[in-house]
Parts: sequence; structure tokens; C-alpha cells
Amino acid sequence: MAHVVVAVDVAAPVGPTWDAITDWPGHGRFAPLTTVRVTTPSATGAGTRFVARTALGPVGFDDPMEVVEWSPPAGGSAGHCVVHKHGRLVLGTARIDVTPRPDGASRLSWTYDVEVAPVRLTRPFAPLVALATRLGLGRVLRTVARDVERGQAAR
Repeated sequence: MAHVVVAVDVAAPVGPTWDAITDWPGHGRFAPLTTVRVTTPSATGAGTRFVARTALGPVGFDDPMEVVEWSPPAGGSAGHCVVHKHGRLVLGTARIDVTPRPDGASRLSWTYDVEVAPVRLTRPFAPLVALATRLGLGRVLRTVARDVERGQAAR
């Protein structure tokens, strides 16, 4: 299993940052070549299921996930959620934390324990899987931060 932690500071309060990072269908704006569809009646809270489809033309894969912990920020406090990935290709657990900073901004962090199927291949390639994940996830989080900051600046 590869363990990755990526964090960015966001020049916006925890509420808008949380809303952006937990807008599952909206992840298509942040993750290249990816669309996300929620497969449960609710798109928020524990029990929410969604599928991220990453594809280039007809070649791609589905990445089914389920939110297993949901603790949104309230009154300026931190929030977190935990998502289990249970697809055929990508497995693991992601924890997303949005914490307030003293200056009123927020810190967005994503902790990811990821395996690529077949799982036995992850161990020898864990450093490469971790690097690729860190680079891709870093890009996604920076894009989320820019999107949230632009939304705050427009207000």
C-alpha cells in the first residue's frame, strides 16, 4: 500500500473549502479526464456512494467509492470525511480534512492509502504509485484551492 499526504492552504474559510472538496460531481472540474456521478439519493453524508470515471475516449476505468465517515465543519471548526475506494483497479482509503487557520483561511489535506490491483503489484511499485498519486492529487488540491479562492474573491 502506498501512503500519501498532500495539503494546501486555501485563502477562504472552512465552509466554502469543505463544500468544494465534498461536491463529488464537481470533482470533474478538478480531476482531468474524470466525471463523477453519485449513485445514492443523497450526495452528502456517510453512506453516499459515487463512481469516478476516468477515461480518454473509450479507454478508461470506473472508481467506485463510499463515504464511511462524515463530519462537516460547524461554527468554524474542522471537518473531515473518509472515503473507501472499492474498485477493480484502485483500492484504498482517503481521508479529507478541512481545518481553520488563525487568519480565517483554511487548510485542505488529503491522506490516502492507495493500492493498485492486482494488489500484489503495489508493494514493489509503492514508491512509484505514491509519487504518481502525490503529483496528481497535489494538482487536484491546488485546482480546488484556486476555484474556492476565485469564488471568495467574486463575493
